[in-house]
Amino acid sequence: MEVRALAANQPVSPSKVRLVLERIVGLPVGDALSLLEYLPQPSARIVWKTVKSAAANAENNYNLNPDRLLVKRAVAGDARTLKRYKPRSRGRASPILKRSSHIEIVVEGNEGY
Repeated sequence: MEVRALAANQPVSPSKVRLVLERIVGLPVGDALSLLEYLPQPSARIVWKTVKSAAANAENNYNLNPDRLLVKRAVAGDARTLKRYKPRSRGRASPILKRSSHIEIVVEGNEGY
């Protein structure tokens, strides 16, 4: 059974989150959480919370054993982009795009204990 968790509108670029997400796909949830604790990227904390939420959803809503869950899919999609401008010389302006992302974690496990 697949169980998902979604972290919407996280203030980090999707390309930066994907670097973290590709390392946890296929791992057991416990191993993924311990790996995410020691990754240096700031987005690893957001992903850690989302994986923890997916495991809690599986345990509380579907009575799945959290020790037997695997991270099946981890996706980071585009969310809203804030458009800002930085003043430049000669009266010009350069765009600054502050990107954000939607992070989806899908875990899969066997039913029952």
